Amino acid sequence: MKQLNIGYMMSCFKSMDKKVMLEKAKAISQITHKPLILVLSDMAFCAMRYGSGYMDYYLFEMYNMTNKQRNTLVTRRRNNQLVKQYNNPDYMHFFENKNEFNTIFQKYLNREWVDVTENSKSDIIDFIKRHKTFMVKPINTCCGQGIRKIKMPESLKLPDIEQFYGKLISSEYHYIIEEVIKQHPLLDTMCPYSINTVRVVTLIKNEKVNIICAFFRIGNGKCVDNFNNGGMLVRVDEKNGILISNAVNKNKKVFENHPITNTKIKGFALPDWEKVKELCISASQVLPQIKYIAWDICFTPNGPYIVEGNEYPGYDIYQIPEHIPDKKGLWERFK
Repeated sequence: MKQLNIGYMMSCFKSMDKKVMLEKAKAISQITHKPLILVLSDMAFCAMRYGSGYMDYYLFEMYNMTNKQRNTLVTRRRNNQLVKQYNNPDYMHFFENKNEFNTIFQKYLNREWVDVTENSKSDIIDFIKRHKTFMVKPINTCCGQGIRKIKMPESLKLPDIEQFYGKLISSEYHYIIEEVIKQHPLLDTMCPYSINTVRVVTLIKNEKVNIICAFFRIGNGKCVDNFNNGGMLVRVDEKNGILISNAVNKNKKVFENHPITNTKIKGFALPDWEKVKELCISASQVLPQIKYIAWDICFTPNGPYIVEGNEYPGYDIYQIPEHIPDKKGLWERFK
């Protein structure tokens, strides 16, 4: 076990951004008033014993935890172990590429989309004639990177569409274009500028789909709600769909009300929650070679639908201090 931990640490150390690690350690030193060498030593101890990266140590505030509390966290190594144990790498591409994902999970999407290829020009033209406003998404980026909302003028003519298609096809990215999701009016009261989604984490064990946890993601002025792209995050009671914490952003700023709409966050009830759970359980069985999945679900007037699935769930959003005031992480749930 010691050899495994040392090997893991050495691998992480070689690949980490040491400049950022030192910046985080200095910030923690100022917060805790502990010498920098002690902070770095404790970081190394947590990496060895619990498999945490320096961002785990900073984001989860492991410096404010006892060893017993630290041992309850889903850390970088533990999350990697889950992915390795439950997800067959030969099938991950169905989740890594949005065009493949949309194809295999089509019945759960409830929206029109087109893969931008050299052979799809006529399909793109027909799509844009029907949808003057639509989303453009690179097929293999994460955290909302590169996603744009395009609004074409009503007076759009065929040469304009062809020119737009030419820009897409000549780009360094491979895109899909998607029909804009119409959001449930209740969610518009929270934030109408983005499609606000709930992330539901599922894990299949002994052929049973388990819903492990759920978090609601709220936009804050941008067209995406991603936590790593300006959005906010709220813990959800996975049994009933009620928000059970305040919102927090990547900079750990806490919000009781939405900063734009002033809607109260804690206690807000997400609509159609039983349908959300049924949707995730059903979708989880489509590709049984991938058993550990984080689903991003949108709410529409016609019920919940899938935005995307993640074969490598971002464990960093599970255990922000605002969401675990008792300093008890989610590792016991996974175990």
